[in-house]
Amino acid sequence: MPKQSANMSGLQCLATENIWFDKQRYDEAERRFYEGVNGPSSPQQQVKTALQQAKGRQQKRQHRNSSSHGGGDQELVSRMKSLELENQTLHKVVQEMRAALQKLESRVVMLEKSPAAAAVPCAKAAPVQAAPVKQVKVENGDDDDDDDIDLFGSDDDDEEATRLKQERLDAYAAKKAKKPALIAKSSIILDVKPWDDETDMAQLEQCVRSVQMDGLLWGASKLVPVGYGIKKLQINCVVEDDKVGTDILEEEITKFEDFVQSVDVAAFNKI
Repeated sequence: MPKQSANMSGLQCLATENIWFDKQRYDEAERRFYEGVNGPSSPQQQVKTALQQAKGRQQKRQHRNSSSHGGGDQELVSRMKSLELENQTLHKVVQEMRAALQKLESRVVMLEKSPAAAAVPCAKAAPVQAAPVKQVKVENGDDDDDDDIDLFGSDDDDEEATRLKQERLDAYAAKKAKKPALIAKSSIILDVKPWDDETDMAQLEQCVRSVQMDGLLWGASKLVPVGYGIKKLQINCVVEDDKVGTDILEEEITKFEDFVQSVDVAAFNKI
């Protein structure tokens, strides 16, 4: 490919030159130049001039050939150098891979030859020895010394310990009784929807707040638009879980059938 590109460049150079179409005129000009330099022409001088012209033409031809092929040769040399460097690098990598493969093969052969030797260290682990139990020897003393030791204690000590234990239990029960019990409470937001846009929302809110029971505390309220001019009542309340439930609230509020269409729980959070 580089040679072809060099030939193409030479052909392009020749295509741009027009000296070949005016060869006679250029030859005549060259002859006149040499006659002017060397004086009037004689047969010997004409022969000399012809030789000089032929030599000049040959030098021009050689120069043109060297200029057309010089670039291709230089590119070919650079490519050869790069291929040599790449070949050396690949050769080095192959040598390293061969050395690593040989090491692996030798290691596998060693493991295959001595599988029992590899398991010996695990089998020869020192067993855990139990700590020696010291035997306590009870020396028999005199019968008089054994009679002096009271192994079971007296009844008076048992009564005293029982009394102290009972006093501590009573004190703990009294202290625990004085602490107020934690009451589980919840915050509930109810959506109370009217029948239509003509429902008196103020009267509806009064009916909802009229529901009173132990463990119920009504909070803030607001009117939220639903659509077509209808607004719903959104009211907050705090209840004690053991006394008031959402089912009881919905049942009590829906008793006001003239104002309330439905009751929904919008939010339920433990306090």
